[in-house]
Amino acid sequence: MDPLYLTKIKCPCCESEFQTSRVRPSLKRAIRTDSDFCSYFASVNPDFYVVRVCPYCGFASTENFNGHMRDDQKRAYLDKIGKQWTFREYGGERTHREAMECYKLALLSAQAVKEKDRIIAGILHHIAWLYRYEGNAEMELKFIEFALDAYIRVYQSESAVNNARLLYLIGELHRRLGHYHEAVKWFSKVIHDKSITDAAMIRASREQWTVIREDMTNAGAELPEEMTRNGA
Repeated sequence: MDPLYLTKIKCPCCESEFQTSRVRPSLKRAIRTDSDFCSYFASVNPDFYVVRVCPYCGFASTENFNGHMRDDQKRAYLDKIGKQWTFREYGGERTHREAMECYKLALLSAQAVKEKDRIIAGILHHIAWLYRYEGNAEMELKFIEFALDAYIRVYQSESAVNNARLLYLIGELHRRLGHYHEAVKWFSKVIHDKSITDAAMIRASREQWTVIREDMTNAGAELPEEMTRNGA
């Protein structure tokens, strides 16, 4: 059985209909997952097919994009990107390179129409994962930093400030960038805020807190105040 199936999409920008591939649900089970939720699969990677690219105008989106675009958003996209677009199909099976092209098109599209920071952060993070898959650590860390900045904007702008997964993720990206003191501050929010009841994120924050303690102790670095005061 083909791991991919086609689904019909209506472009929110030019309103043309086109087909894009998705991975069958039965094949979406990851064989392992990194601490920042990057997943690995035995065969086809479903993340390669998250972005839908309109072959007619080039507008690239995910299911999380706003499904209705205002006229000013359409003009902004077409002026910045769409006018230079030439017909291109991404509807079939995608290579790693093609998946990267789709995500970068989604990033440009999201920025052009001023999508929410949460959407942009997710795209940036996925691009970092694509670089991780190919072993390009320098570009991975570059996009992790971009994603981190966007996730922090989400935290600052959204009312649900006790979103445990978001707090954990900000801490974990700080950790991956070597910002240990900042990472501990964010993990501490998850561990010690009594209003947070997400057991999985509390446990994950404790685990990464321990990883930081061990790394800093082995390096002979001074531990953050939160660690010496509270422990975990």
